[in-house]
Amino acid sequence: MPYAVQLYTVRDAVEQDLPGTIKRLAEIGFTQVEPYNFAARVEEFAQAFAENGITAATGHAPLLMTEDKDEIFAAAKQLGIGTVIDPYVPAEHWQDAESIGNIARQLNAAARKGSEYGIRVGYHNHQWELESIIEGRTALEYFADLLDPELVLEVDTYWVAVGSQDPVDILTKLGNRVIAIHIKDGPVDTDTKAQLPAGQGKIPVAEVIAAAKHLEVGVVEFDDYAGDVFDGVAQSLAFLNSLEPAGAKA
Repeated sequence: MPYAVQLYTVRDAVEQDLPGTIKRLAEIGFTQVEPYNFAARVEEFAQAFAENGITAATGHAPLLMTEDKDEIFAAAKQLGIGTVIDPYVPAEHWQDAESIGNIARQLNAAARKGSEYGIRVGYHNHQWELESIIEGRTALEYFADLLDPELVLEVDTYWVAVGSQDPVDILTKLGNRVIAIHIKDGPVDTDTKAQLPAGQGKIPVAEVIAAAKHLEVGVVEFDDYAGDVFDGVAQSLAFLNSLEPAGAKA
């Protein structure tokens, strides 16, 4: 399975020097990244990807807060992004069935637009979709059942644990909806500065990866990091590659 790095992890470096950041990640060993807000800098990303042998299977974009979805999908197609993932819907929208149904309807509509470009649509969770319980299930599970069949999920396994759920259990329940996961580690709390490279915290990373049976890409991410973030992602990648059979590709 390929591993990518979510560029939000190195957002300060991206803002200062996008081409140099992509080059540095390639030198660490990444062959894939997951960009965010990519429509705003599509030409820069395209050039940096081409110069460094980088691809992007998935990308984050605010589909539910953007009127011009054509711009997002056109940019995704230019960059070779096959799945556009909405990264964030605030906690207050996950507290009742009616609000969750509204999110699902909007995402289903976005997916129909994406299909015109040959692009899938997905959603990425935080902790509140797991803390909220709707009809005896987490809001994320309830939401998944309202999505059209072609929609997918990118499960942030760390935030699942912060939301007091077992990421292995949640991944098993969500099944083939899950085509990507965010891989991060740490003490399992909301102190993002305390996040750690994969394999150094409380998340059973190997078991989490094994539970995602339909995984297409695992995405390394830090919401924040107290040390040198490039060193942090390098440590994560080295740990993940140590789990793979010989010859597996980063």
